[in-house]
Amino acid sequence: MKIAVDAMGGDNAPREIVAGAYRAAAESGLNVILVGRQEIVNSELRRLSRSWSKLPIEVVNADEVIEMCEPPAEAVRKKRNSSICLAARMVKQGQASAVVSAGSTGAAVAAALLNIGRISGIDRPAIATPFPNITGTAALLDSGANVDAKPRHFVQNAIMGTMYARHILRIANPRVGILNIGEEDSKGNEQTQAALALLRRTSTINFIGNVEGRDIPAGTVDVVVCDGFVGNVVLKLAEGLGTAFLRLIKANIRASGIMARAGAMMMMPALTGLRKKMDYSEYGGAPLLGVKGGFIICHGSSKAKAIQNAIRLAADFSATEMVELIAEAVKEESLAHD
Repeated sequence: MKIAVDAMGGDNAPREIVAGAYRAAAESGLNVILVGRQEIVNSELRRLSRSWSKLPIEVVNADEVIEMCEPPAEAVRKKRNSSICLAARMVKQGQASAVVSAGSTGAAVAAALLNIGRISGIDRPAIATPFPNITGTAALLDSGANVDAKPRHFVQNAIMGTMYARHILRIANPRVGILNIGEEDSKGNEQTQAALALLRRTSTINFIGNVEGRDIPAGTVDVVVCDGFVGNVVLKLAEGLGTAFLRLIKANIRASGIMARAGAMMMMPALTGLRKKMDYSEYGGAPLLGVKGGFIICHGSSKAKAIQNAIRLAADFSATEMVELIAEAVKEESLAHD
């Protein structure tokens, strides 16, 4: 199993990307293919270790790079030899099992569709973002790949999310809900009401109906389906709130005197655990579900730790044969309605 890593994608590329790949190979023995400008990548590897070539790391040259500011679809068509496109083609050709990229999300989705292709029965892929809650972790689909979803895409997201939650998050019978403005069937717009009717007819998922935003952190739902516009807003709001919450705790401790600081020292293990649970780098990245290969999309500001964990996730995703599981689940659901 080899994981292709887009060495040039992300705000901290290539240094942090290469460092994360190096750690994954050195500490976990994972086979990594770094795709990017060869001289630069080799230089970063040498900076980390003179004996890096003894590790299971390959470097594949890619002269072109898709920048964050470029129009994704146009850039992918024009720059066929960019690091993200070449990494995706390696999956298509069987040279790699999965791709990891912290570059432009739009370019990643476009590269996956153009170079890998969709699973039969899936109209559009979806990003499944792990969302920590008080009972464990939920999956939010879609969090940015498809901003103009149709009701049938909600059903496809529910099926893919169920497979992801069951086999990657290890939730035996994941509860699936539509993100809405109320729990009643009458709530929502035409899109969510039509999706609700379709999901009520499904036979292969544990659908519980509409859920509200507060249900996600409460842990009363395991798979939350919505369109990519709403999902991305929810995700970015949660990231901002998490960061602000931790900063407010620190500021109030500093302002409350020596007794508060002493108490904080005693609570440090609990606060460290909370921070770790809310830290996106612990999860590594979010899989792009619905394409015929593993594809992990990382936060643009990912550093070495996040990339290392994303590579581990990519390996787990491939070893679990998620693509085959999703394809079979989609087929089973479609046959149930034939």
